[in-house]
Amino acid sequence: MIEVEIEDPAWLEALPDAEALCIAAGERALEMADWEGAAVVLLTDDDTVHDLNARYRHKDKPTNVLSFPAPPNPDGHLGDIALAYGVCVREAAEQGKSVADHLLHLTAHGVLHLIGHDHEVDADAELMEALERRILASLGVADPYA
Repeated sequence: MIEVEIEDPAWLEALPDAEALCIAAGERALEMADWEGAAVVLLTDDDTVHDLNARYRHKDKPTNVLSFPAPPNPDGHLGDIALAYGVCVREAAEQGKSVADHLLHLTAHGVLHLIGHDHEVDADAELMEALERRILASLGVADPYA
């Protein structure tokens, strides 16, 4: 189950279906990774993500998406994901893609991090990106790595 909290109204102004997009991408990522659990997606602003990035990753700048895996728990809560509106919109424009497609990609990406996927090592990045491509293709989104 994917729960969405929309803290920055700019998300809804740009994408009235932002909640449904996050749910679709998150649930598809879990399904295609053959994983069960729940996550919360926070759609927020650059300042909030900047603060989270500084506090938890010691990087003093905003970023597109942050994932916070939860410790093992009986409720099946996998963790939380935060997405920065301004960063996401700028990246989508720079990459020539819609904000909706970028949101789908980053939500799936964040969920994959919650279940243990990573991209620090090339071999792991290739596996994660291949799974992202399959998830996004199933949602009708072009390959973000092409």
